[in-house]
Parts: sequence; structure tokens; C-alpha cells
Amino acid sequence: MPIVAQSTETTDWVSRFADEVIEESERRAPGKPVVVASGLSPSGPIHLGNLREVMTPHLVADEIRRRGREVRHLISWDDYDRYRKVPNGVEGVDGSWAEHIGRPLTSVPAPHGSAYPNWAEHFKAAMVDALAQLGVEFDGISQTAQYTSGVYRAQILHAMKHRADIDAILDQYRTKKAPAGKKPQQGQKAVDDAEIEAAEGSGAAAEDDGSSGSAGYFPYKPFCGGCGKDLTTVTAYDDDTTELTYICTACGFSETVLLSEFNRGKLVWKVDWPMRWAYEGVVFEPSGVDHSSPGSSFQVGGQIVGSVFGGKQPIGPMYAFVGISGMAKMSSSKGGVPTPGDALKIMEPQILRWLYARRRPNQSFKIAFDQEIQRLYDEWDKLDAKVADGSALPADVAAHARAVRTAEGELPRTERALPYRTLASVADITAGAEDQTLRILSELDPADPLTSLDEVRPRLDKAEAWINTQVPADQRTIVRDEPDIELIKSLDEQGRQSLRLLVDGLADNWSLDGLTHLVYGVPKVQAGFPADATAKELPAEIKVAQRTFFALLYHLLVGRDTGPRLPTLLLAVGQERVRVLLGE
Repeated sequence: MPIVAQSTETTDWVSRFADEVIEESERRAPGKPVVVASGLSPSGPIHLGNLREVMTPHLVADEIRRRGREVRHLISWDDYDRYRKVPNGVEGVDGSWAEHIGRPLTSVPAPHGSAYPNWAEHFKAAMVDALAQLGVEFDGISQTAQYTSGVYRAQILHAMKHRADIDAILDQYRTKKAPAGKKPQQGQKAVDDAEIEAAEGSGAAAEDDGSSGSAGYFPYKPFCGGCGKDLTTVTAYDDDTTELTYICTACGFSETVLLSEFNRGKLVWKVDWPMRWAYEGVVFEPSGVDHSSPGSSFQVGGQIVGSVFGGKQPIGPMYAFVGISGMAKMSSSKGGVPTPGDALKIMEPQILRWLYARRRPNQSFKIAFDQEIQRLYDEWDKLDAKVADGSALPADVAAHARAVRTAEGELPRTERALPYRTLASVADITAGAEDQTLRILSELDPADPLTSLDEVRPRLDKAEAWINTQVPADQRTIVRDEPDIELIKSLDEQGRQSLRLLVDGLADNWSLDGLTHLVYGVPKVQAGFPADATAKELPAEIKVAQRTFFALLYHLLVGRDTGPRLPTLLLAVGQERVRVLLGE
């Protein structure tokens, strides 16, 4: 049985949406479970931008569960979408992947070396694993299974019967119209390229509005019985008998079938989406910002769902883009974009949940894979401390609560959350050697030494993964094997004195806090001030002297003028080796 967690106060966007969704659900289907939905097309790696399509309804659904209400979060896997293009990095030498363009994603072989039966399952599996780590509870629906088993047969026949009504709605938004009295031919785009390419959200496949030819408009596309592709045109259809004839423009295959028995095809996207809203009774579903444009799938679907299928459009926000530091807008079809799985290799699930929970859906944000991740962890640890001592703002408390637990309970977390930047520095210096890592981390706080690396996992593992996968080789820290004798000999008296003061204080200050005090204090003492003098008590020149001193230490220890934080670096190198490298 799920644990009903205490509801958070109405201080954040999640709670406000939960209020609206519960109220709307009671109007539409009183006493029934609340239905929220997401849609994902496994056409390639499902990236961190797509994750917002899931996290937004997940957080709302989870809040509803916290209140003791029954709720279903549906994720429609749009695996019956057409294979549109070959993502970067997948095309083989022989170019064979392009042969599958136009076939359902579940009919395309998985990438070479995959353990999964087809293209869709390969990319879906990684997302399912990431959602499990993130604590996202959902009911998955395969659109391949739905269509090929005939679940939507009545809806398909209904849409075909009302094709003129659908065509009239779509015609209001078509930007490229055929000459008067003539319908667009097969392959002619009925919406502009920008809307197709920008299409975001579930099943946002770049496809036309339907099959248009001499027989008129049809909102249904058969997959060819010859080549398996959707490059087909319906040439005849009888509403009474459901007899349908189509021809494939790719291979020339043609056949006549009874649509009341035929399961190898699907409604076009702008009809398929509203059909599902009505069929599933979806109350809440977000959509990407691109759906705000005239003629977008969400806007058109809002008209079709009511006038054709007798349902209602879901309520829900349009969500803004999620970016990656240093990268342009993400696109699954182009490949090479970070996925939730990639992010979870370098950050704990709580941190990733927090990024989506703390920003309103209409606020864009970036996820850092560079040095900013250290600042992000510092910010999280400060929030964690404020929540613990009761000093955090209510909205921050709510976002924190949504990050660390779901209605099912607490997410696993690191027992002893040492600073991420410290763990990364140690991992950098030790190259993952566990004995050295434990030695260094146990010396951070002699009063409460670490006894096992398990205490700092999984955060340590995430920091090591970040160092190994995101930090360029030329930025890795390599401690000198021998002292830089020439540099030491070139120092003036002040420089030599600074090294002596540091070396003399090592034994008495061998902890993270002690060494921090020592390295910052040496330039103060040399200038005639107490080592614990505050910045307000010191002239500006002291900061210059500190930077000069730090650069000298970096050059003597690692051969360059920057590196990990000096206290951590000193601990990692060890007292005796520090003395040798500093010329003592």
C-alpha cells in the first residue's frame, strides 16, 4: 500500500495545479480517479527536455496522491509513430537505417548491439530506468499495442465518418492551401515547415494532416502491406461497409481492406491526440511552448476533441524549454543530447527532481554538466540545511519536499552528504583509488572521521562519474612527482617565508577547516595582521597577496596556476609529500 505523505502547503505551483485538477476532475468525472497524462516518442534518445513532459504531471499527480486521492499518470509511448529521420551517430556505413524511414518505430530494428527487439524498445528502456530512479509512478501505454490490437477501432471508424468535419477544422489553420476545388496531393505539406520542425511533446511527429487525394481527405494512414511504410494514399472508402482502398507511393503496392477488421494503420497526429484525450478521460496534460502557435496540435486538438469525439481538452500549462549549459535547444532526432540517464550518472535523483520542481513550467532553465554542477550542489546543501533548521522559505520547503520524497516515501539518499566539489576534487586527484579516497575523506574532519566510503555513496559515485566523463583530460589534476627546484630557488624572501609558514602549520591544522584557515591566514600574518582577521579589517592588497600565494602553491603542487580548492588538494597530496614538493 502506498504511504500517504502529508500534503505540502499551497505555496508552490504544484499545489495550485493540484487544486485545479482535482476540481476539474470532479466536474468531469465525479468519484473517479484523476487522470493526468504525458506522451513520449521513442524516436531516439529521450532527452532532458522531454523529461519536463513527464515531471510536470508527475509532480501534480504526486501531490494529489499525498492528499489521499486516487490518480493515474498515463505515459503514452508513441511507438507507433513513423520513423522520421536517422539520429546523428546512428547511420551506418552502408546507410541502411534510412531504408526504414516511414515505418512504425516498433518495426525498425534496434541500433547495433542493442539487447532490445526494436528501435522503440531500445530507447524506451533507458527512460523507464531513469523514471524508476526518479521515483516516477506511471501507467505505460504502448500505442503500437493499442492500434494493432484494435482498441481504437471504434474511434477510427468514427473519425473516418466525420472526416469532413475534421478537414474543415484543419483547413482553418492550413498555411499552404491548394488551388480552389483541389485538395493537397499526397506528400504536400498542409502546415508550414516551422510548425512541423518545432512540434514538441507527445508524438509530435512531422507528418501531414492526413491522406488527401482524388477521393478527398482522410484522417487515417495505413501502413503499407508491401513495404511497411506510411507513404500511402487512401483512394476509396465506403462508410457503410468500411471498405478502404489505398496505394503506396513508395513501392506501388495497393490493396482493399475492411477498416472494421484492419489494424495496420493509425490516425494522423492532430486527430490521434484529441481522440486519446476523450478515450482516456485525460484531465491534465502539459504541452510545449510551440503549441501556442496557431494551428498547433494542442489548439487544433482542442476543437477536434469536443466537436468530433465528444470529449474535453485537458487543462495544463505550456512548459518552457530545458537547456544544457553550452548547448542549443535539444532535439531527439538530431541526437547527441543528454538524457535523464546521463544526468543521473553525475547527480543524485533528488537534485534532478528539484530542478524541475522549483521552477514553474513556463520558466526555462538549464541543467549543468560543467563546473556549474558544483555550485548547484552547494545551493542544494544550503537549502537542505535551511529546511533542517526551519529557516527556509515556504516555497523552497515545498520544492525540497517534492525532491526528496514522493507519496510512496523517501528516495534513497547519501548518508553523509559531503560537499560535491570536495568529492570531485578527491576523485580527480586519486583517479578513483578507494584506499586513497578513504584516507583523504577520513582526514576532512578528524573529530568525526569517515569510516567507510559507503557513507558518502551514491554522491561520491556521481562526483567520480562527473570527473571521468565531463572534465577534459587537459583539465584533470596531476600532482607533481618531484619538486620544482628552479621555481623554489627563484623565490624572494617573502615567497620563501610564505612556504615556511604554511609548512610549519600543517601538523596543527590537518583538517579541511584547519587548512582553510591556514592557507588564507598566511598572507595575513605576513602583512602583520592576525590570521583570523576578517575581510573588513584588512586592506584590499591582502586579497592580491592571497591570490599570488595560491598561484604559487598550485604551481608547486600541480604545475599550473589553478586547480581544486587548496585545502582539499593539500589533504589529498598528504603532509609528507606536501613538505617535499614545497622544498622542505
